[in-house]
Amino acid sequence: MALVVAIVSVPMLLAVGASLDYTRAYNVQNKMQSDLDAALIAAVKQIDNYDEDELKKNIADWFEAQSDKSDSSYDLTEIKLDKAGHTITATAKGTVPTTLMALANIKTVPVGVASAIKGPATSYVEVHIVLDKSPSMLLAATSAGQSLMRSNAGCEFACHNTAESVTVSGIKYPTFYAYSKAAGVKLRSDVALDAVEEVLDMIDSADKTHSRITVALYGLGETISVALKPTYSTSTARKMLSDDSSKLTSASSMTATYFDTSLKALKAKVGEAGDGSSGNSPLKLVLLLTDGVQSQREWVTTPKGKYWSKVTPMNPDWCNYIKDNKASIAVLYTEYLALPLDWGYNATVGSTMKSSSWGGTLRSGVSGNTSRQDYIPMALEDCASSPDLFISAASEDEITEGLSTLFTQYLTSVRLTQ
Repeated sequence: MALVVAIVSVPMLLAVGASLDYTRAYNVQNKMQSDLDAALIAAVKQIDNYDEDELKKNIADWFEAQSDKSDSSYDLTEIKLDKAGHTITATAKGTVPTTLMALANIKTVPVGVASAIKGPATSYVEVHIVLDKSPSMLLAATSAGQSLMRSNAGCEFACHNTAESVTVSGIKYPTFYAYSKAAGVKLRSDVALDAVEEVLDMIDSADKTHSRITVALYGLGETISVALKPTYSTSTARKMLSDDSSKLTSASSMTATYFDTSLKALKAKVGEAGDGSSGNSPLKLVLLLTDGVQSQREWVTTPKGKYWSKVTPMNPDWCNYIKDNKASIAVLYTEYLALPLDWGYNATVGSTMKSSSWGGTLRSGVSGNTSRQDYIPMALEDCASSPDLFISAASEDEITEGLSTLFTQYLTSVRLTQ
């Protein structure tokens, strides 16, 4: 028995050793891949700032800084740069010392990885900013403003309906909007414009020569209203944000929000995205700021609830109009205000998804008894090109910062191509 055990123990040890050593090698290889990816991510953001030799040295330095070689030895073996195409490829190889496999005179295990990366941060990009112009965007932006509107005018929304005048402290105002302006109440539609300003500032910073990034502005309602076609001039875009004739300011709103017709119309305006290699083939990003509700004012005010089922979250399938053209969609959800004491809210957005006629398919595991309001963020996240291009915002600061956060996320994102 002792002889048999002695004979079989060596291959058993080698088998166990091989399992342990190859597991270690696999873990080292994963770490190598992560280190190489990190180095290339850092490099692609600087590809226009250095010549080829400097950039290769920086990649080597970044890779070295990321690497933990306490139990292995690996180095970069090849770096290829395509500055015109904003693409970097690199390979790394190394060895991992063995433990029990050394009994079979196998001292090391070879490992190797490859990575290729391309980033939109230095590419040509068209940014299409789309602002929801439904009456619900005329909600007072702060809790103080909402409280003031509710206590003095009886409604948190600054509607333009001339059939609904309001008298406050003996002064008659032709619309709730007129009172909100007189009271200095900031509306969500005003905050939306502040958010666009933040994006324009970022474009100025990312494209100092104004030669790579264009911006276009739209209002979304019954259809798409073009306020500004794609332009390299951020100063022109800023002028549109303060010009009431652009129909982007809170001085106007649209009576309905039809995402199905609006996004279909937007598809033709945005067009098909390119690879970002030139001004004739730009990447395309749609920044959508919305409360996500398909609605029409008359559907809310019609007696007897005849049309309640049509006030519903947008169907994310409608976003495919844009996605099918290879454009990316980033969505900022300006959270819909819950009004549990309002009969109109309870019959529409406060009602269940199973009672709506939205035409979409609920997420797996989501009950039809889920309220339409609770489903809005799910629908909008599904509309976005990826979960990291969706943000939910409630406060003035969150809305103002939200669009720029999404824009940053897009610009600093990169695509690992192998």
